Amino acid sequence: MSIFAVYTAAAVGGVFLLQWVVANPPNPFFLFGVFVSVALLGGYVGYKRGVVQTVASIDTLRVTPERAPELYRRLERLCLRMDVSQPTLLVADFELPNALSVGGPREGAIILDRGLFEILTIDELEGILAHELAHIERLDTFVNTLAITVARLVASLVFIVFAPFIIFLAGIDRATAWFDGRPGTERFGLADVFQQTVGILVVILLSVLTVLFLAHSRRQEFAADRRAAEVSGRPLALARALVKIHHASEPRRNLRSLLYIHRDTENEPSRWLSTHPPLDDRVDKLVELSEGQRGGQKLRQLRPETMR
Repeated sequence: MSIFAVYTAAAVGGVFLLQWVVANPPNPFFLFGVFVSVALLGGYVGYKRGVVQTVASIDTLRVTPERAPELYRRLERLCLRMDVSQPTLLVADFELPNALSVGGPREGAIILDRGLFEILTIDELEGILAHELAHIERLDTFVNTLAITVARLVASLVFIVFAPFIIFLAGIDRATAWFDGRPGTERFGLADVFQQTVGILVVILLSVLTVLFLAHSRRQEFAADRRAAEVSGRPLALARALVKIHHASEPRRNLRSLLYIHRDTENEPSRWLSTHPPLDDRVDKLVELSEGQRGGQKLRQLRPETMR
């Protein structure tokens, strides 16, 4: 009874606190400001930690201007045309030809797989550099981290609202175990059922947010392609690079998947859950940006369906 009373008191206290908040709501602008501040702080910390952890988790080697003078010359030219400082250029073994960018406009890094130097020309490498620089310039990594932080905050708020009920049911489960003479026995009780129900609601909410986030991620790729084509002046070179990477790569299903270039997904529902848009759509948009129909016709010979 004492155990039940303690849990009940905690639950009732939580309910009264929620009632007080509802009856005396703080200024909505203040609440919004607190939420935004917490989200920005959490997103910034997660962004900084994520950049460090990503680079630390990959065995990289810095590319020096002496080793790749032409690549650095083109990188410097691109940076002068964009609002970014020259990022650190690193090379790694991803096992698949790919590239990723981390950091922001003043302290970014671009990591290239060694395989890219084997399958891409210098113009195509410049297109990939321009694409990754566009992500850095647009702060896409920070925006993605911020979106994930906001989703976690929303999920946490849902659990906070239902916390008093979970505590009350947990008290019933604990007290019942003592009444049965088995206080240390693990059992699946009312609190677990309710908590799982709340968890399902949170999963549904996060699923909706995830679909929206993935749609935004695909738009980020289109925007980075467009910006890369603008600053490099070679949209077809970037398109050829994407096609070559497409045929040399397989999807990477891990936490870095937000940063990688992917192959096409095979069906429409899968495309909704992809971080990158279909290759054909990206190529079509780059062809539209290219100068002259002749270049577009030449590129169409490299389409995935013609190379299978």
